[in-house]
Amino acid sequence: MKRNSGFTLIELLVVIAIIGILSSVVLASLNSARNKGADAAVKSNLNGVRAQAELVYDSATPSPSYAGVCANAQVVAAKAAAEAAGGNGGACANATDSWSLWAGYKASSTRAFCVDNTGAAKDIAKPSAAIVTCP
Repeated sequence: MKRNSGFTLIELLVVIAIIGILSSVVLASLNSARNKGADAAVKSNLNGVRAQAELVYDSATPSPSYAGVCANAQVVAAKAAAEAAGGNGGACANATDSWSLWAGYKASSTRAFCVDNTGAAKDIAKPSAAIVTCP
């Protein structure tokens, strides 16, 4: 008697279902990793602004001032890069004695990363407008 040693239709369907479940888990993890990478880009771009702001402060004449920080080309570029990475808004504010810059995270529509002249670099609740110091 000759026996067929192939797979049955049920066995093939079970294997296909298992592969589908595993691929959906992997894709969900990949999306989470992309969001974390975008949030890291927001933080990196904004952290680089602090050194540039101090250069603006030191080079202001006739006396040191933060008044030109938000108009500085490097700060504008870093802000634009952070906003593009996060895709969730941002704002810069400056006065003669202070400045701050925040940009929203990609992974959260209610959280943002903020840096300011006091050295603060922290996660905050997303403000609705420009703020002079990080809360």
